[in-house]
Amino acid sequence: MIRLAANLSMLFTEHGFMDRFAAAAAAGFRGVEYLFPYDYEASELRAVLDENQLTQVLFNLPPGNWDTGERGLASLPGREDEFRDSVARGIHYAEALNCPQVHAMAGLLPANANDDAYEAHLATYVNNLRYAAGELAKAGKTLLIEPINGRDMSGFFLQRQAQAADILARVGADNLRVQFDIYHCQIVEGDVIRNLEAQFPHIGHVQIAGVPERHEPDVGELNYPAILRHLNDLGYQGWVGCEYRPAGGTRAGLGWGETHGLTT
Repeated sequence: MIRLAANLSMLFTEHGFMDRFAAAAAAGFRGVEYLFPYDYEASELRAVLDENQLTQVLFNLPPGNWDTGERGLASLPGREDEFRDSVARGIHYAEALNCPQVHAMAGLLPANANDDAYEAHLATYVNNLRYAAGELAKAGKTLLIEPINGRDMSGFFLQRQAQAADILARVGADNLRVQFDIYHCQIVEGDVIRNLEAQFPHIGHVQIAGVPERHEPDVGELNYPAILRHLNDLGYQGWVGCEYRPAGGTRAGLGWGETHGLTT
């Protein structure tokens, strides 16, 4: 059965962040995800999760300086110590929030990067992921990597599903898996069903949004009822994160999810 998680960085932004948990629960969500928890004490977040009977599904490791445009540290040569610190901080929150998995954003390649620059980023990425997976394994947690399209995030190091599968093989960690965002996959390479099938043994988390505007899943070029049925038929047991920007009010746009327990 498909279980939907509200991405509180994009949904229910009509409310302040800490009020979005209650709004999500009232709309029928039982899980939540968001970009980062680090502006709040872990104990505050734990309390609001418990109050609303919500499961913390996912968040990202610290990404570097987000406000200046950094989008992750994992592939950045020379930032290894900072990445290791981010892993420790992420584990602290994951344990406090009983969150089973965290995403390590790959980071950006420099503009006009040549083959040598790419190889340096790849080597750093593999080494950092190997370290992070080992630390997270000690805590019983899963590490995720996510291909993200270069239109929304120009220069992002990891963009294609085959690239992600290759990196998993290079790292060789049992608790390293793919965060399969259907929106990003459609923009970069399409053929969503076949890509989903090929990647399925490695998938730890799935996210959805309409394409191309990243609005509700019932708007745009993808047939999400068919995709979600197929995902269910494949035996997917994880959560599906609703990482989209509502075209209007969040609650008014939830009609697409009524068959999955959401209410408008």
